[in-house]
Amino acid sequence: MVAAASVVVAAGTVSGVISASGPDVPEARPVSSASPRLVPLPAVPSASPTPSATVSPSPSVRPKRPSAPAPRSSSRAKKTTASARLYRHPASRVLDWVRAHPDDPRRPVIESRIADQPAAVWFADWSPDTVTARVRAVTSGGAAEGRVPVVVPYAIPGRDCGGHSEGGAPDLDAYDEWIDRFAAGLGGGEVVVILEPDSVAQADCLSAGERAERFASLARAGRVFKEANPRARVYYDAGHSGWHAPAKQADLLRRAGAASSASSDGVFSNVSNFHGTADEIAYDRAVLDALGGTGLGAVIDTSRNGNGAPADGEWCDPAGRTLGRAPTLSTGEARIDAYLWVKLPGESDGCKGAPGTFSPSYAYDLAR
Repeated sequence: MVAAASVVVAAGTVSGVISASGPDVPEARPVSSASPRLVPLPAVPSASPTPSATVSPSPSVRPKRPSAPAPRSSSRAKKTTASARLYRHPASRVLDWVRAHPDDPRRPVIESRIADQPAAVWFADWSPDTVTARVRAVTSGGAAEGRVPVVVPYAIPGRDCGGHSEGGAPDLDAYDEWIDRFAAGLGGGEVVVILEPDSVAQADCLSAGERAERFASLARAGRVFKEANPRARVYYDAGHSGWHAPAKQADLLRRAGAASSASSDGVFSNVSNFHGTADEIAYDRAVLDALGGTGLGAVIDTSRNGNGAPADGEWCDPAGRTLGRAPTLSTGEARIDAYLWVKLPGESDGCKGAPGTFSPSYAYDLAR
């Protein structure tokens, strides 16, 4: 993958994913960003369930080539959300480390600032026989606590254009079947679905015909999820503020079904990246304006964006980064539905360890 692309780096299949019951369950990964008005990272721990699931790493995304600044657009009334409480899955690499190192002097900071925060759960392996049960383990866990889980389907064929996170289903027919089985585990409660990071923004490596086929499968996936669970909120890949111009990204998103309320609740940005929250808010609103559609919003990955993106464009475990806004479904920003930790802080992009492995020194540097 070229350095200009925003990529999710994987260990094995993906780095930074949370897994839910079983040897090949997904994992979670957060990303954070800096915002102009709010105090960065109000570390408010969420209730933690009893450990019951295995964990796997979450992918990391590279920053894109800078694009023209996204124009700020007029805001609409903020979309309401039934619950402002996000679910923290009881299995992750950071939680494994915290439990195994009770006497490490870095533990209190890592535990309170990272491990206690809710994060997304990744499903990065194509495993049709087990995916329904694994998704159900996460969604039922969230429902039991009255909290909202965040899940990340990440198995599109040609994933990452053959880069660090290559893999996925063998073809789109197999992928469509996997999506059907994924949807069967969504249950009936609130759930946020981050549909295939990089699948839209990073589609230039495909031929025109391949792009059209991928986008048709993504549009279908959104419809299948919302038909299976009308309370599921599905968000599509908008890249980030340093990648495509808003009009170009909106055109791609429209072709992937993101403008239709039958398949989409809006877009997500900054997954596994470092761009500041204020930049992402402006960019996402510009994308939404260009996209059209009714009642669409955006979610932003804020796990590692407290200091914004490095000036030199470094994407692989860059120094000097910090945690961003704590995950929440109540942002106080019009058309911004949530700040989420999709990439888990402390999981390496591949420079401070193998992609997706947990680095306590990296986590501590981000959190202190």
